[in-house]
Amino acid sequence: MPMPLTGILPVAPTPFHADGTVDDDGMRRVLDCLIDQGVDAICILANYSEQFVLSDDERAALMRLSLDHVAGRVPVIVTISHFATQIAVARARDAQALGAAMVMMMPPYHGVGIVPPEPLIFEHFKAVSDAIRIPIMVQDAPLSGCQLTVPFLARMARELDQVSYFKLEMPFAADKLAALIAAGGADIAGPFDGEEAATLLADLDAGCTGTMTSALLPEHIRPIVTMYRSGDAGGALDQWQRCLPLINHENRQCGLRAAKAVMQAGGVIRSDYVRHPLAPLSDRTRTRLLALATDLDLIALRWGK
Repeated sequence: MPMPLTGILPVAPTPFHADGTVDDDGMRRVLDCLIDQGVDAICILANYSEQFVLSDDERAALMRLSLDHVAGRVPVIVTISHFATQIAVARARDAQALGAAMVMMMPPYHGVGIVPPEPLIFEHFKAVSDAIRIPIMVQDAPLSGCQLTVPFLARMARELDQVSYFKLEMPFAADKLAALIAAGGADIAGPFDGEEAATLLADLDAGCTGTMTSALLPEHIRPIVTMYRSGDAGGALDQWQRCLPLINHENRQCGLRAAKAVMQAGGVIRSDYVRHPLAPLSDRTRTRLLALATDLDLIALRWGK
């Protein structure tokens, strides 16, 4: 894996057949489409992969399938989040053994009411760090209900050997990114943002070096990062503004369903099924999504045709 990893690291959706079963061939096609979109790495089994509706057996099978199929063409990041430390450790070891370049994990939580205190969160990450030799990306998002302060994140980067990448996705993420970079210095190998790049320009201004979006339009978002980091801030702004209508529609109206709907329309996958209690897109929302995707001539919209 190139070090440090920069650019765009999109989350691969998990395709299901229309009956709700996992579509293995569809998963392979998703991965191939992402590689053809020119991504710098692929993240699997994340929240936008619907990891929370997968059984343990399905999750393990998808990890093996994905790592086998990508076969080193790009780095693969495996999400290993779990409340139980021993399960997170086991997932991390399995991912490393199968060839993952990095793991990503949220702090342990179970709803907003069961969140361990800071010393136990530190021990949770330490156990995983001690068990593997590949980098860990800390996913810091409001979903967990954990308040991970900048001093705490910087301490983990300083004291835990494998903790070096951070995905920050919350209101005012740019301020937190800038503070983390200042506090952590060289221990922060990869400050990333998320939220479909809705705040990417501000986050790049703050010092982020990449973004973890969905699989919807990485070929259009990656140039924003590369232009900005090469000194072309004006070009990056122009490209971001071009993408914003679709980014906003995905972020505010579609969520994880957007990439699946476009990939189905483009022949990448056969079905955009999401497992209950998630609901499919309304016809109104889908129509606007596909119109915006057509305006940008997305690779995913024509990849399988």
